[in-house]
Amino acid sequence: MTERTPPAPPFRDRHLPFAKRIDDLVARLTLDEKISFLHQFTPAVGRLGIAAFRTGQEALHGVAWMGPATVFPQAVGLGATWNPELVRRVGDAVSQEIRAMRARDERVGLNVWAPTVNLLRHPLWGRNEEGYSEDPRLTSAIATAYTHGLRGDHPVYWRTAPVLKHWLAHNNETDRDTSSASVRPRVLHEYDLRAFRDTVEAGAVAGVMPAYNLVNGRPNHVSPYLREQLRTWTDEELLVCSDAGAPSNLVDSEHYFDTHEEATAAALLAGVDSFTDHGTDSSKITARLRGALARGLLTEADIDTAVRRQLSVRFRLGEFDGPDAYAAPGAFDTPEHRALALEAAEQAIVLLKNDGLLPLTPDTRLAVVGLLADECKLDWYSGTLIHRSTPLEGLYERFGTERVSFAEGVDRVRLRTAEGTYLHVPPAGRTDERARGAEGALDPALLAGRTDLPPLTTDAGGTELALIDWGEDVLTLRAPDGRYLSVAEDGYVRAAADQPGGWVVQETFRLEPHENGHLLLHLGTGRHVCVAADGVKVAAPGSPDEATVFALEVTERGEDAVARAAADADVVVVVAGNDPHLNGRETEDRTTLRLPGHQQRLLRAARAANPDTVLALVSAYPYAVAPETLPAMLWTAHGGQAAGTALARVLAGDVSPAGRLPQTWYADDADLPGLLDYDVIGSRQTYLYFEGTPLFPFGHGLSYARFTYGGLTARAGDGSVRVSFSVTNTGAVTADEVAQLYTRAADPSAIRPRRQLLDHARITLAPGETRELSFDVPLSAFAFWDVARGDWRVEPGPYELLAGASSEDIRLRTTVTLDGEPAAPRAVVSRGLDAVDFDEQSGTRIVDRTKVSGDAVTPAAEAADLVYRDCDFGTGVAEVTVEVAGEGGTVELSLDGGAAATALTLTAPTTGPYDYTTLTAGFTADGVHDVHLRLRGPLRLARVGFSG
Repeated sequence: MTERTPPAPPFRDRHLPFAKRIDDLVARLTLDEKISFLHQFTPAVGRLGIAAFRTGQEALHGVAWMGPATVFPQAVGLGATWNPELVRRVGDAVSQEIRAMRARDERVGLNVWAPTVNLLRHPLWGRNEEGYSEDPRLTSAIATAYTHGLRGDHPVYWRTAPVLKHWLAHNNETDRDTSSASVRPRVLHEYDLRAFRDTVEAGAVAGVMPAYNLVNGRPNHVSPYLREQLRTWTDEELLVCSDAGAPSNLVDSEHYFDTHEEATAAALLAGVDSFTDHGTDSSKITARLRGALARGLLTEADIDTAVRRQLSVRFRLGEFDGPDAYAAPGAFDTPEHRALALEAAEQAIVLLKNDGLLPLTPDTRLAVVGLLADECKLDWYSGTLIHRSTPLEGLYERFGTERVSFAEGVDRVRLRTAEGTYLHVPPAGRTDERARGAEGALDPALLAGRTDLPPLTTDAGGTELALIDWGEDVLTLRAPDGRYLSVAEDGYVRAAADQPGGWVVQETFRLEPHENGHLLLHLGTGRHVCVAADGVKVAAPGSPDEATVFALEVTERGEDAVARAAADADVVVVVAGNDPHLNGRETEDRTTLRLPGHQQRLLRAARAANPDTVLALVSAYPYAVAPETLPAMLWTAHGGQAAGTALARVLAGDVSPAGRLPQTWYADDADLPGLLDYDVIGSRQTYLYFEGTPLFPFGHGLSYARFTYGGLTARAGDGSVRVSFSVTNTGAVTADEVAQLYTRAADPSAIRPRRQLLDHARITLAPGETRELSFDVPLSAFAFWDVARGDWRVEPGPYELLAGASSEDIRLRTTVTLDGEPAAPRAVVSRGLDAVDFDEQSGTRIVDRTKVSGDAVTPAAEAADLVYRDCDFGTGVAEVTVEVAGEGGTVELSLDGGAAATALTLTAPTTGPYDYTTLTAGFTADGVHDVHLRLRGPLRLARVGFSG
């Protein structure tokens, strides 16, 4: 007899719904197996034929950390395209490359940690390059497009499973794992949550990653908003993946919990489903989970919930349905992908200013100068370049090498010791030529510096080094063959790196004045360079006497080389900007908007030698560069593999620029709030509220064509406002225009945005062509978060509708009157006042009311002020109560800004910050008044109540 093949278990049955299959599989797993699923690196379950799985494949603008792949423009550059359809195609190409790469390397994951939807609230944030825009609507439009591309278009199976980063209100690298963002309810709902919500509701998101920071005193990895907000936006299961090391931070750096078992249990109960901690070693996390179970902090049902969420993603990826489940095998480095990388780079370029110098004529003699003129920089989340195009290479190709001269503008120096010898870079000889990052690595921070090259020595002649000052006295030194000086784990200084990079950059130095020379400080180790018998190295810790004093001999100043090249050219193109691994990156915020001094010197030298100077900024963030003396100025993010070709085509007029700024460019550091001030309303941040004059406004970007707008109409209907207008190309070239539609509440009862983006369209128009544009704007787009109600409200009254080419270049206006819900006074007698629901504040800090949920308010320093508008005391009250905790302090209450009517004092400390006590005092009021509270001292105010 032939033995019958046993039937496949239900979880393998493709005809069953995913939910039933997941239930079957969870029931077959042992408790230990389920616990093992909660670490980033999930082991295989051989007895069930289940393969190993890992969460997390970086793919912010191409496949990262896994070797060669197509490199698209940085995320902020994709935001500058204002083109969701283009970005969807980029996401589609990235997901195809992930599938193709996984087919030959199983380490390539399908759970993609991208995109980043943190809003670009503050331009000094080190990770500005990772976000799309300062505007929630534009961010969600671009993020939604990218996630749809990553998801693919199969009706059942997902090509990849995107996870949004970083939940929530995360815009600082300084103290990022211990700092808390104070986010008032209006900012929370109208700003920070909005980009996440719109993207999740669009249906192509598999999960989110909490951020390292705290919000309102509570770590994001135990955020109640995961449950109260995120999981209410979709019927799909969402997988919440922790950021790397963040679960341990709950105890180790944040000290929010006493034990790791408590912390891990709290994170799981809050909604974290996959713990990224201790690299590939899952033993610590699984031990903590078992400990939490043993202590009764978790139940097996809690474990099951998280396992189901991970399995939901794996089933959608087709893992359990055989190799034919996702029919498309993927595509890698195709001609279409290369063309798309060029198209994206072209569309990301923003023409900031043009007095007629651009486009360049074909016979122009060019001087291409600057520290980034012959660079194609990568960032932390880039793949390894297969193809490469620098601005210099692009202009050589477009104008011919005979018409293009080049000066990098580095300072050429020698470093002389007190003995009269000079630092010398020995020949490299035969070495292992693998470039840093050329091999796939799950974490490039683990890549070690090269030790196969000889250390530096000294000799009578020395080696001329290229010195670049990247700002804030951060220097790189480069040997004549292009290798950067670097320090490996053995402490020796070598010319060993192709580019600065790594989690801790080992290629940066600082010259410190000392006696009659300088000490050379290596920033990566914090140790000084010394000359020893066996080579040049960094001094041992705690032995500063070993440091060598160097005399800096400058053989050529960079500005001299730039001036010579500029004087012989018709037009100068100065390419300036940043290295994404230095002075503004993950773990490091910037301190200023100013262009580094070295590059300011080069720009001044070029401009003095030749008035026809174009500044091309290639950077991950805005700069404050006065444009008055420049005839033309452009900006692009680091544009990926085709950046140079794209810039050359725009300069030559082959493509008319149509990128638009995705964030405000401020004129001066004085225009910026503090980096940790997250109250965009109170401190008037972003184009939504900024009352000053920007250097360049949100949405700004010029063209080689001209466009006129006309025929604006608006009609309010059931549930939406229909807005229409026309755009005509009155110029002589085919070009794209980005038509932008904004609104402004004309007579608001609360502070509302100066203007707010409702929609936009990027369109291509031939000369003389007219396009009619129509937008259906939902009424919900006009709503704001009414703190008096704790809900959204469309205020009745007039709203201006503004159509134009930027947030400040408004061409057409009309007004539409909307029916809405009238404001009602706060029913404070029946509902009281939650302290956080203020209308205005000064000097406050929002903190956690409990470790699980709720907010309280405390003074940031000695005193704080809160205002609650239109409080209705009805026929009268006689008593006020406050719920407070802390070491002591006073709550003073007044009406309508008058003298204090009463004061309630906490005279004895409560037993802890979460142990609230109620204070009572006499207080009389009737009718409607504004309530003013002044908090003094180290207390937390949770709630105010009134009674008769």
